Amino acid sequence: MQRERMTSMIAEHGIESIDIKYSDLIGNWYHLGFPTGRLASVLEHGIPFDGSSVPGMRAVESGDMLLRPDPATAILDPFTRRPTLRMLAYICDAVTGEGVAKDPRSLAQRAQSFLEHSGVADQSKWIPEFEFYLFNEAEIHNGKFSAGFSFTSAENKEDLPFGYQDKAGTAVSNRKGYHIDVPFDRYADVRQEMVEQIERIGCPVRYHHHEVGLSGQQEIETELIDFRQIIDKMMYIKDIIHNTALKNGLTATFMPKPLYDEPGSGMHFHLQLLKQGRNVFYRKGGYADLSDEALCFIGGILHHGRSLAAFTNPSTNSYKRLLPGFEAPVKLFFGLANRSAAIRIPRYANSEEAKRIEFRTSDGTCNYYFAMSALLMAGLDGIHRKLRPTTENRFGPYDDNVFAWSEERRATLHSIPSSLEEALAALQEDHEYLLAGGVFNEELLQSWVLEKQKEVVAVRNRPHPFEMNLYYSL
Repeated sequence: MQRERMTSMIAEHGIESIDIKYSDLIGNWYHLGFPTGRLASVLEHGIPFDGSSVPGMRAVESGDMLLRPDPATAILDPFTRRPTLRMLAYICDAVTGEGVAKDPRSLAQRAQSFLEHSGVADQSKWIPEFEFYLFNEAEIHNGKFSAGFSFTSAENKEDLPFGYQDKAGTAVSNRKGYHIDVPFDRYADVRQEMVEQIERIGCPVRYHHHEVGLSGQQEIETELIDFRQIIDKMMYIKDIIHNTALKNGLTATFMPKPLYDEPGSGMHFHLQLLKQGRNVFYRKGGYADLSDEALCFIGGILHHGRSLAAFTNPSTNSYKRLLPGFEAPVKLFFGLANRSAAIRIPRYANSEEAKRIEFRTSDGTCNYYFAMSALLMAGLDGIHRKLRPTTENRFGPYDDNVFAWSEERRATLHSIPSSLEEALAALQEDHEYLLAGGVFNEELLQSWVLEKQKEVVAVRNRPHPFEMNLYYSL
């Protein structure tokens, strides 16, 4: 069926080239192309490549690997000059042809299989919230003798691009950008263009709007979509956002905290479990109409929250967003409609069909395949071990603003890590739940920690511009 759809697309659009994309551990995309005439051979045999050239994937002495395209992911590439068919691929062992342990797409497939064999559910549905900034200019340099960055936005009167005088008076200041209307929401049409491209790849969008940050912060949110579809479409969505921004003379970033003392960008995940079409998370009459399974799923995520951060918040920049006062959750608890909680239960999602949880800690620097699979594994571990969250174990529910509590009372709550280094240490101490069913394995986890520790060291070893303010004249 998928091959027939591809053949039809190739004939309809006169496609002569096919582009294959795959992801490394961190979530960076790689690609290669080949003529359409080779499609049958590639689908049967795959394409050999050097896995040792992809950071963290393979050693030089065992670098031979295969890329196997997945016909179910075929779309018409919206950005190439010539009609091109785009597909995602699995990274496979050159001998067995099976997806390797470190391939993000293969790992997500194993997580889905583990869910199906758990007896708890056979399906999960997700809503990702894409938060990002659109800047007019992004100048970045890092060298031995100078370092710095400069971002500008024609929306913010205090952050205008060089030479832009805002003679129409549409740049604003001294207010929040949340749901700000046009013409002050300057890039609403660009965002709409992104949404149209996202829907063309078969991903329905729930809504989009300007976010709190005045310097061009945006949000696009999808509908509830099956894990097996949304996790691939998220990679396409990120690509659509970047390329549409460039097409319109802008630059997009998913960095959690690109601007000091301005709102950060998260990647909130809404999710629910279903079994034979029934929402496992719903039980009328419980707290927020949540079932015991839902509460234990929440308990598993909160119990493993510190180690999960190594996948859901895997950048040094992540922990500059996770600060009190910016609606970024820094305490591991849950509550109904509580935006200071790591897990919020949306009050408006009160029907059996809509009932879900929202994990609010994660951000857009995560590898979606790893982060979402890890969340599933933590939640399922909570169900299997009956890790029900309670006020006695300080996981909640709490329905008030914990930042209004006294410092002594707030200190009794469990906290997320305060740095990537701390999150990686937590992962090394707490990862057995990820190994269940062979979804993750020790080699992958060791490679992940090694690659991320390189980032920690690279940032730590460089002088910071603000250090010049503090220490240059001492």
